[in-house]
Amino acid sequence: MTGSTPLPALDRAAADAMWYAYAAAHPRAVAACPEYTVETFGDSAELADALLAVVLSGRKRATAELAGEFDELPRIGSHWIACDGRGAPRIVLRSTELRLARFDDVDAAFAYDEGEDDRTLASWRTEHRRYWERTCAARGATWSPDDEIVLERFTVVWPPEHAD
Repeated sequence: MTGSTPLPALDRAAADAMWYAYAAAHPRAVAACPEYTVETFGDSAELADALLAVVLSGRKRATAELAGEFDELPRIGSHWIACDGRGAPRIVLRSTELRLARFDDVDAAFAYDEGEDDRTLASWRTEHRRYWERTCAARGATWSPDDEIVLERFTVVWPPEHAD
């Protein structure tokens, strides 16, 4: 699931509008954790769309990212708006579980919950190694299996037709 089309600028005005609609419908959830980020899955427009489709299908309820990619680590209850490969916001996600791990510490249950490929740990390791080697190289770094990884489980909370 790779592609070559660079990710576009994210439509932050539309993301803000989505957030305000969610906040109006769920004020207690927002009061408990009022901050949110706006992001895409993956490093290309094609991968963003493919991974978002897996989320929308209900198969993907987890994601993994190198801890070094975060300015501030997410926390349980935090929200993020996932955009498609054109930068348009599509859904609001809420973090339900977070842990730090190393590559070899990721288990089969987490790989399954990520919902990608055939959902096996072997596939997870192959594809994530490939992804992190590529993204680290693109910024002039070298990926290591000893790098800390943020393992995040989430639920889709908005819009209502996609909510878990």
